[in-house]
Amino acid sequence: MVDPHLRVAADVLWVLLPALIANATATLPRGRGPPMDFGRLWPGDGRRVLGPSKTWSGFWFGTLFAMPFGLLEAYLILIAPPDLAIVPQFGASVLAAVPVVFLLSAGAMTGDAFGSFVKRRLGRPSGGRAILLDQLPFVLLPLVVGAVLFPSVFVTTFESFEAIAWLLIYTLGLHALFNYVGYWAGLKKVPW
Repeated sequence: MVDPHLRVAADVLWVLLPALIANATATLPRGRGPPMDFGRLWPGDGRRVLGPSKTWSGFWFGTLFAMPFGLLEAYLILIAPPDLAIVPQFGASVLAAVPVVFLLSAGAMTGDAFGSFVKRRLGRPSGGRAILLDQLPFVLLPLVVGAVLFPSVFVTTFESFEAIAWLLIYTLGLHALFNYVGYWAGLKKVPW
């Protein structure tokens, strides 16, 4: 029997992993390619819609890099013996898991872009620090959409306060760690 607290921690990390990988690897193209906003300004304030650091190459690289990991998770849980299958299934087959994995991967990139949109509206420069806006939108957007589209995965995983606490611990802690490593490796201009 698996400790219930350990199971909650494992479930949350299992579901978050594709989003965390997508967000962490989006900087690998190093800003090459067109920006997602194509340099356009927001009519309401005359600032960039997203800013120069959100590029299509980063969006698609992060998404496509993370998807094989999510599909590997889907495969591993399907072949695991029943007593070891302690984390949520993304679908009844690997093919059925593709929409969930795509939502987690591309949703993380979309959530990250949304955070940049909000930061620009608040007058924060691209690369400027904004506590919580730098860390949470990339996980919250796919989780909220996932709760509507795939409640058997997302509602079941995140229905307790303990799961929400693990979500915050993983997101804030791993996001800070990945950003520091990216900064140290010269892949990011700022360590946040």
